[in-house]
Formats: sequence, structure tokens, C-alpha cells
Amino acid sequence: MEIHILRLGHRLPRDERISTHVALVARAFGAQQMIYSGQHDDGLESSVSRLVGNWGGSFIVRYEKNFRKVIKEHREMGFVICHLTMYGIPLSDKIIEMKKADRLLVVVGSEAVPAEVYHLADFNISVTNQPHSEVAALAIVLDRLQDGKEFGFDFKGKVRIEPSEKGKKVQKASD
Repeated sequence: MEIHILRLGHRLPRDERISTHVALVARAFGAQQMIYSGQHDDGLESSVSRLVGNWGGSFIVRYEKNFRKVIKEHREMGFVICHLTMYGIPLSDKIIEMKKADRLLVVVGSEAVPAEVYHLADFNISVTNQPHSEVAALAIVLDRLQDGKEFGFDFKGKVRIEPSEKGKKVQKASD
């Protein structure tokens, strides 16, 4: 499944850390890219690019001022649009339908999400109907979509973690 993330309404400096975490979770859990709208942030782009350079993979972050354009283009490319919101239908009720998609654009809010996003989405999905983190919601949705396969992804990076019951073991790729 091809998965792209659309991060709505990135605000500097308020969302620097959270948007970075959205990108990190997206990459680690199998998305190919994150597009963000709101304010342009070179720091976000360079931070994620450095991480990908060290830890591997081909994940990219790019900016698009107009989120409507992103949704329209993705729909034209055959993507199913999934908006994450605590006001949505429970993930467990829709996950089977979502897994049928070959391409999925997952929309992750920031500031108040415009009402039209709810109408543009094919799915408005909640992981809980209580206030929670958009980063946690994205991780849960991507994990369920991948059925836990993200633990077996090989990013072929310069560094990688060797799983350890105690302590930290990081290996550097040999040149």
C-alpha cells in the first residue's frame, strides 16, 4: 500500500516538534512521504532529511501551501482520503475497508480543521472519541494498516538499532 500523509496547518514555532514527530512516525510506520501546509518550515524539512540520510529509507517531506490542491491531486491519482479526527467513526469499524485501498492519503490536523476536510475525506476515522495526540492516532492507524509489519522494515541506513533486552545497541553500517 502506498501511504502519504498530509499535515494540515503547520504553525511556527508552535508545531515544530509535533510536525516533526508526525513525519518520524509516518516514516517509521511505512509512509512514503509527508506533505505539510500552513507555514513553510525549512527546519522541519532539513531535520527529517538528515534523519533519513542517517537512518535510511526514501521518505520525503515537502511543503504545499494549499491543502485542497494536495487532496484534489491525490484523489485524481487514485488515493483514498482518510482524515484522522476524534469526531470520526471508530477505526475498528473501517479498517477492513481502508486496507482495500492501494493508495491512501492520511490527513492529520493541527489547528482547527476546516469543515470542508470532513466532506472531502472518504473516511473520517477516530482511534478514540476523547482528546488525544495526532501523533498517537497516526501511529495506531499506520500500525493497524501494516499489521505490525513495520518491525520488519529494512531502511538500509548508515545506522541501525540492534534489538536488546537491556541497554542500547546501535550499529553503524560498514563503508
